[in-house]
Amino acid sequence: MRTGKLNTLSLRKLTEPGRYGDGGNLYLFVKSSGTRVWTFRYTMPGHKAREMSLGNEADISLAEARDRARDARREIDAGRDPIEARSEAKREAAGIGMTFAEVSELYISAHEAAWRNAKHRAQWRATLDTYAGPKIGKLPVGKVAVGGVMEVLEPIWRTKPETASRLRGRIEAVLDYATARGWRKGDNPARWKGHLANLLPKRSKIAAVEHHAALPWGETPDFIRALAGQKGTAALALRFTILTAARTSETTGATWGEVDLKAKVWTLPAGRMKAGREHRVPLSPAAMAVLINTHSPDSKLTDPIFPGATRGKGLSNMSMTAVLRRMKRGDLTVHGFRSTFRDWAAETNPAPREVAEAALAHTLRDKVEAAYRRGDLLDRRAKLMTDWADFLARSVEAGAVVPIRGRKNAGE
Repeated sequence: MRTGKLNTLSLRKLTEPGRYGDGGNLYLFVKSSGTRVWTFRYTMPGHKAREMSLGNEADISLAEARDRARDARREIDAGRDPIEARSEAKREAAGIGMTFAEVSELYISAHEAAWRNAKHRAQWRATLDTYAGPKIGKLPVGKVAVGGVMEVLEPIWRTKPETASRLRGRIEAVLDYATARGWRKGDNPARWKGHLANLLPKRSKIAAVEHHAALPWGETPDFIRALAGQKGTAALALRFTILTAARTSETTGATWGEVDLKAKVWTLPAGRMKAGREHRVPLSPAAMAVLINTHSPDSKLTDPIFPGATRGKGLSNMSMTAVLRRMKRGDLTVHGFRSTFRDWAAETNPAPREVAEAALAHTLRDKVEAAYRRGDLLDRRAKLMTDWADFLARSVEAGAVVPIRGRKNAGE
């Protein structure tokens, strides 16, 4: 392929708009605006002709333009499209300067709008910052390999299996994101199936499932009796949470607009539920007694049922935990009372399993069973929750609640 048709002297004479060939697919393109650009024109087998810019003549000499054209011809000889090869090289170059920590933040920013709540977003950042950050955070994302991932996971795989498992999944997601953006190549070193599964033991082999500290169901009536002696909004909220088998955030975020006192039903919107589906809670007489005790004629639909120290806001998530500590029961967790309720239902109540699971707003793992169960079993759950309240009242009357003694006790 003959090249070298142009030279420094002849270039100065080329002022009319048009393309002037040097040979070897290299051209000087003089635009009508006066701009002069080196281009490489070529055709890949089975495709239309393409033209790739090699740079302005003011910045790129004839010799440099020939070198770039030579590199482009080598790509073609290797069966690669020069434009695509250059684009890929730019993506790789961008990835070289992008650290794992930076890509993690980009991934979170791109996906956090679809996540359930702020707590979930905070957990993503916290686990990656705490465990992955010190090991691979400053590493170029394209350089993260199996060794780095193992360095992150191995120290906590046996001691904190739940956290480690979630962390592995999050690292895998970030690296998949980087691959999709063209910032790294190859297999994902954090993938479990067929990869890390060969290097790390299964969670089931190294630790039992971690549970929240729960009170044995037989001791719960005595606990309720002790709780009745506690003052403040948080104590009432804890009583209500136990009576309804609710989650902490469901109680602290409850507003009067969610409650139908006449129908005796508390309806939690999908946005406040872990499973992302609306959940109706039948209110037993004991649960209703708590609400009636806190309700006032001035209550607005947007007001929190259990107000905290900040006006217009509900209790903090730690307020009910503070009650447990005040009662010298720091060995328990608020969430653990859901397990207590589930154990009681399984061992003492004839209600079917699906009724108890529905009371806890659990998603059925059996997809066939879930597909056939259209209703939420509200009537059957109403009886179950009344039975639960009656059981708890063995040591204290179901309606005996402690009055709120003014705003000074709010948030206790």
